[in-house]
Amino acid sequence: MPMYLTRFSYTPATWKRLIEHPEDRREAARAYVESVGGTLHGFWYAFGAHDGVTLWEAPGNVSMASVVLAIGGGGAVTSLETTVLLTVEETIDALRGAGRIAYQPPAAQQRT
Repeated sequence: MPMYLTRFSYTPATWKRLIEHPEDRREAARAYVESVGGTLHGFWYAFGAHDGVTLWEAPGNVSMASVVLAIGGGGAVTSLETTVLLTVEETIDALRGAGRIAYQPPAAQQRT
């Protein structure tokens, strides 16, 4: 199954609720991805551009998109970015495939 890395940031209101009532959000994240047949492999909070990251496995892009859309539509996050992760073997296969494509860059524009 494909792996996905999600970076997220909470709204100020979400942080306020969590400060008032601390809770482990891993269980919620686990339930979301398991509802589509996936697995949560990790959930971390972070300093920097995003408040946290998750590492998930899901049956495919549509399943993962369903999870991300549900989370994004819930109003608790201000930023939500998900990246499909490729294994080294998948990347090597892609490199071999790219080597078989006769790519030609666009022609340089001619100045008059």
